[in-house]
Amino acid sequence: MLTPHEPLDTLLARPDWQHEQPVALRPHVLRLTASNPGLMTGPGTNSYLVGAVATGWLVIDPGPLEPGHIQRLWHAAGGDIRLIVCTHSHADHAPAARPLQALCRERGGSAPPVLGLPSAPTANDASHFVPDRALANGEQLALSDTSGQTRHALEVIHTPGHAANHLCLLLPDVPGAGLLFSGDHILNGSTTVINPPDGNMTAYLDALDALDWACVHLALDYILPAHGHVLPQAREAIARLKAHRLQREAKIRRVMQELPHGTLDDWLPRAYDDVPEAVWPVARRSLLAHVERLQESR
Repeated sequence: MLTPHEPLDTLLARPDWQHEQPVALRPHVLRLTASNPGLMTGPGTNSYLVGAVATGWLVIDPGPLEPGHIQRLWHAAGGDIRLIVCTHSHADHAPAARPLQALCRERGGSAPPVLGLPSAPTANDASHFVPDRALANGEQLALSDTSGQTRHALEVIHTPGHAANHLCLLLPDVPGAGLLFSGDHILNGSTTVINPPDGNMTAYLDALDALDWACVHLALDYILPAHGHVLPQAREAIARLKAHRLQREAKIRRVMQELPHGTLDDWLPRAYDDVPEAVWPVARRSLLAHVERLQESR
């Protein structure tokens, strides 16, 4: 059973998180959150379903290898899943893709293709990923009804930075209220980790600019992140995020100038003195990404 459809604006910061039922953000957009909460995942990984009974459904980020979540995704789509798209290949996003594909086949339906970008050589072993077909930047993914009329069309945009094979999906939808499915590139409640060598800070910031351009030209106003609630006013959210990253980088530059012979471990407590020490091991990865960017710009 679906929860009753509510306007997006009423769902932006609702404090409750549950993992059993999909939440209808729009009649044709559902969010189902995996029960994998934690420091790196927030309330859990958001899987999104786009579609309708007349067209079947496209699943974005099927999530971790969690049998219950996989079953719930299949039921939410009424067993009619046409496409499975992974924004990137990290362990909380892509492992469920093949089991969900197999479940569709086992239940008597066709096996939907798993789409995305293959993992780069820089990815760690846990993030190895080979899709059935690699998506191209600017490609359109269409869901059509039985008459062949396209009801929903999502555009692919390559957004490396958090991961070399990261992509986002754009759904223009209602004029002035289009949707940006941001994966881990933009989160609600935290900034994403940039972890070299698969992560790259310059690529990340450039991709933010590309997403801002898309928001202008496709009238996208809401960001649907892989972790956390919907973000309204997409361009403002992107601008705040970029400003935060550049402010952090400026602070790191000052710390490096004060300790020119220091190491990451010397710079970390000074550059991230405004975040809890428990987070420093994670922050150290993004620190390295900023340091690499600063060194490249010399």
